[in-house]
Amino acid sequence: MEDKRRRARVQGAWAGPAKSQATAQPAPTAENHLQQRPGKTWMNKEQHLSDRQFVFKEPQEVVRRAPEPRVIEVCLCPGFVDLKEADLVFEQLCRDVPWKQRTGIRDNVTYQQPRLTAWYGELPYTYSRITMEPNPHWHPVLLTLKNQIEENTGHTFNSLLCNLYRNEKDSVDWHSDDEPSLGRRPIIASLSFGATRMFEMRRKPPPEDNGDYTYVDRVKIPLDHGTLLIMEGATQADWQHRVPKEYHSREPRINLTFRTVYPDPRGVHW
Repeated sequence: MEDKRRRARVQGAWAGPAKSQATAQPAPTAENHLQQRPGKTWMNKEQHLSDRQFVFKEPQEVVRRAPEPRVIEVCLCPGFVDLKEADLVFEQLCRDVPWKQRTGIRDNVTYQQPRLTAWYGELPYTYSRITMEPNPHWHPVLLTLKNQIEENTGHTFNSLLCNLYRNEKDSVDWHSDDEPSLGRRPIIASLSFGATRMFEMRRKPPPEDNGDYTYVDRVKIPLDHGTLLIMEGATQADWQHRVPKEYHSREPRINLTFRTVYPDPRGVHW
């Protein structure tokens, strides 16, 4: 029995530990352990970024400013010319002014203007693709009226567009007197004689409304015999005006619109 035990001890000494099938891995050193630590890559980036200098800047406050107010000025002066003088002026202008019906163009379609017109001034004037040729030969009555308006308003004018509405069927459609030759903020002095006609104004819609005039502000002003209407400021930029056809019988009406035309719009002082 003892002999068997002795042989077992000898055999046990000969038997080494079972070798693992996997290749033995070297014991991790301190250097290898550091390289395998999670976050090491980010630590390296931090060390690299630490070489840069960062300056904190306060965020700038966004200041929203309201658009500059655009002032329109419309002045109505009833009885600017007294009735007796207005009657004489009306009769003389109907007889002496070289009235003419002109052909306009709209959307590439020609049409006869539903009124008669005449032009006075040393410079030509183009509107609605109609060019009025220069006419420096002012009628004495028109010069007298121009001087009278200039003395009372402080404005000066060098041109005049005359309109004759023969009856209720004559009219002028929606428009603004904003041709480049009139400057940025033109001043228009409109003097009426004869039958009373309705002068209508409407505000131009904002760009986001895409030309929809449904809900814009509107104004109606009856212009009587001898009445003066002055339009200035941003009126032409922000508003349109017209004299519509009417359903009731109307006698003739003359409208004189004094204005200033510049020879070269690029030289206009805004």
